[in-house]
Formats: sequence, C-alpha cells, structure tokens
Amino acid sequence: MNDNTISISQLKMNPSAAIAQAIDFPLEVESRGKTQAYLVGKKLFEKIVEYMEDQEDIATVKSIKPEEYKQAGDFEEFARELGI
Repeated sequence: MNDNTISISQLKMNPSAAIAQAIDFPLEVESRGKTQAYLVGKKLFEKIVEYMEDQEDIATVKSIKPEEYKQAGDFEEFARELGI
C-alpha cells in the first residue's frame, strides 16, 4: 500500500486519522487488495462538487441557441416586474 491507500481494518481502527489523511487528496480504501471505496475530505469534496456544478453551468450556456437570445426581454423591464 502507498501513502494514499488504507485498508478497511485500518479505517475501522482509526477513522479520524484516515479522515485527516484524506483532507487534500483522495484516500483509497482497500479490502483484500481490491479497491472498495475512496475517502475524500470535506474541502476536497466541496471543490469537486463546485467544479461539477460549474461544468454543468458551462454546458447549459453552450446549449443555448443564438436565436433564443432574441426571445429574451429587457432585463430592466424584467427586474421592474419582479419589483427589484
């Protein structure tokens, strides 16, 4: 096992140490030499989710056809309708 791998037994014995080890880089959890899971720290997980959301937003913007822009109304008028 390398520095980014831990056995399920080690994880059970000291979950706090495993979580601390997974803060900056995913930790591979193995059982009998086979990968069973990956453990990631909170900040890393949040970065991954943010990246995925950004990619989804980019795909959505790219999917808008130029003719759909023409259908959009005036932003100022829309804001007035919302009362903002």
